Amino acid sequence: MPTRNTKFYSLILILGDFFVLLAAFTVAYVLRVQYDNRPLVAPVYALDYLQTVLTLLPFWIITFAFLGLYSAGVYNRRLFEWSRIFVGTFVGILLLIGWEFATNKTLFPARLIVVYAFVGSFLLVVVEREILRFVRSLLYRFGRGISRVLIIGNSEATRDIAQSLADTAKSGYQIVAIAGPKRLVPVESGIKHFPSTDKALENIEALRITTIIQTDLYDSEDRNQRILAAAQSRHIQYNFIPGEAEFYAGKNTVDVFLGYPLITIHQTPLIGWGEILKRIFDSVFSLLLIIVLSPVYLILIVLQLILNPGPVFYISKRLSRFSDPIDLIKFRSMSSKYGKKDAAEEFREMGREDLAQEYERERKVENDPRITRFGKFLRDTSLDELPQLFNVLRGDLSLVGPRPILPQEVTFNPSRTALLHSVRSGVTGLWQVSGRSNLDFNERIELELYYARNWSFWLDIKILFKTIAVVIRRTGAK
Repeated sequence: MPTRNTKFYSLILILGDFFVLLAAFTVAYVLRVQYDNRPLVAPVYALDYLQTVLTLLPFWIITFAFLGLYSAGVYNRRLFEWSRIFVGTFVGILLLIGWEFATNKTLFPARLIVVYAFVGSFLLVVVEREILRFVRSLLYRFGRGISRVLIIGNSEATRDIAQSLADTAKSGYQIVAIAGPKRLVPVESGIKHFPSTDKALENIEALRITTIIQTDLYDSEDRNQRILAAAQSRHIQYNFIPGEAEFYAGKNTVDVFLGYPLITIHQTPLIGWGEILKRIFDSVFSLLLIIVLSPVYLILIVLQLILNPGPVFYISKRLSRFSDPIDLIKFRSMSSKYGKKDAAEEFREMGREDLAQEYERERKVENDPRITRFGKFLRDTSLDELPQLFNVLRGDLSLVGPRPILPQEVTFNPSRTALLHSVRSGVTGLWQVSGRSNLDFNERIELELYYARNWSFWLDIKILFKTIAVVIRRTGAK
């Protein structure tokens, strides 16, 4: 939700980055040329060096812009911002080296300057942005530069926005009033409540409102127009945020069709190049893991034959992308006489109605009597899932994605199942690293829906690292 303040802050970041990068290159030159007596690759005068750097730094800033480093969605997330700064700094250094190669002109009098400039640029930009973040937060605490917000709406999104922006020192927004049902006003928030839209609009000046956020379009066109006109006539910012998550999750594009704004909604960002990048990463990484883990596969196969007689692998029919059936490969953890029917049916045949009902309710049971002692070890360590890397290699699964569901689970929530299967299912996923088996069925679905709507390559990397930590700690595995 860009405001004048966020745009001004972005401009400050651009100027700050530019001068900090210039300082980093200056320090790199001085350290190597003035304080290092070793011979130089080529003599480059300081004035010529700085003139070239000044000419090329705008392209570095453009690289930062392409990486979203001047967008509030990035600079308000510290670790995400640092990773983008590292990538942008690396690309920026490559641009300067590429310029040197393309023009056949010497920019760096010594190769060590490249190292100094790279390390110095990254560190100084991070420090500069942390200082600016601290100053901005300090100003917010004293009420400087904040946006005073009136939220108008009847949906749960109204309360969610109010709660998310409640920390003014961090968000830069102060929720002053809400026009809508009383139940949407967070308890003990100090937010003024207006039961009617008209009454709220009458108090805009008195409350010094600078931003209006509307989360619902009303049936009355006149009512909607009055809200927009109230913002326009007072020259304050107006934002419309659809209350239904489906309208803003995933990847959206805006175009003009017959003179009208046309919003095309893709329920997942995993389309086009995102999908291609993910598939290439899955293929390469799964092949490398299979090669590296081949001794582990051999040991587990031998132990399985000795300690858990019967078939080594268990093939389970599951549904992956577009609800296409796949044969999911796992090391068998149950006795060989089980796993051929639905779990609830097998529990009832065992005379365990309690387990059948628990499975139908939670889609898992706490202590499954069908699992062997060695099978329990495989499940507790997640080693039973290693063969799924072959599913990834052949394209049935992705390394990260929603859980591949059983065919009978499609009927539980058809609309949500359709969205989950707009992406390829995964060996691990957001629910596995957010509580794993400690989460109930509905909580798992919510996490998987979030992943499908908000996929990014960085999210996949984060989940993979968290998966390693979860497996090592053996947290919640069943």
